[in-house]
Amino acid sequence: MVRTRYAPDRGLQARMGLTVFLLGLVFVAFVTALVFVLIAAKVGAGAIIFFAVILGAGLTFGSLFWSDKIALSASGAKEVTPAQAPELHGTIDRICALADMPKPRVAIAQTDMPNAFATGRNSKNAVICVTTGLMRRLDREELEGVLAHEMSHVAHKDVVVMTIASFVGILAGLLVRFAFYGELFGGGGRGRGGNNNNGGGLPILLIVLLVGIVTYAISFLLIRLLSRYRELAADRAGALLTGQPSKLASALTKVSGAMAAIPTKDLREAQPLSAFYFAPALKPNTTTLSTIFSTHPSLERRLRQLSEISGQLSK
Repeated sequence: MVRTRYAPDRGLQARMGLTVFLLGLVFVAFVTALVFVLIAAKVGAGAIIFFAVILGAGLTFGSLFWSDKIALSASGAKEVTPAQAPELHGTIDRICALADMPKPRVAIAQTDMPNAFATGRNSKNAVICVTTGLMRRLDREELEGVLAHEMSHVAHKDVVVMTIASFVGILAGLLVRFAFYGELFGGGGRGRGGNNNNGGGLPILLIVLLVGIVTYAISFLLIRLLSRYRELAADRAGALLTGQPSKLASALTKVSGAMAAIPTKDLREAQPLSAFYFAPALKPNTTTLSTIFSTHPSLERRLRQLSEISGQLSK
């Protein structure tokens, strides 16, 4: 973590550490299963697994080192200078002074969807983006709360943590896809003469497919859990930095209410960046299943935490 004045959150850090540890166990189990598969596999299956590992590592590396460029391109945002957006730059300058951290690049996305995101592998490569819809709906103090939340993601190096954590899921997903097409086109572990190498057992690639599905499902759920913890940590850090949790709560309420009025088509287009956003790009849904799969905590959970912080600060 970068040395800033953002308040550490030991409880959430411990829970996030546990999640990363569990992802590590999943990765070890995954590799162990693949080793057993490789022992029985012919060169074809081994080559597919090797290619999946190389491609997965490349995708992870690319998303880590070019996350800022990818996010700006996907959102259609453009970087702006202090002369072009003096109030926005002024607010970010105040937060940087409070947090004692370098100023990120600043961008604006021309969309009515009220949201914001920050990305970049470190403070030197960071960019913070807000939409015109967000700036139109929030007052200065509410916007400051949202920006403090987003900049805490940079201070905590959330992009690095989430990208590394997602490697297992990326690798498992690639293997599932490769194994599926291998089975579809008859490559499932049969020898050159067309006989099954396992003496009538399951084809090698079908085993890889099953292992990959289980691994992907477990890592997906753990990463979603980690993402929700990160959002709670950012809420808490941003509220404590500005000293105005009620303003962040007000911004959350406004943004969540406005998101419900955004056309579904526009929300679908924003889905690739939903995990980065201050609030998820989807219609409010309180079902248990949607909560488990969500990248963000529920609005009620976030408001409850901010209310608790208000009580702590007023003592």
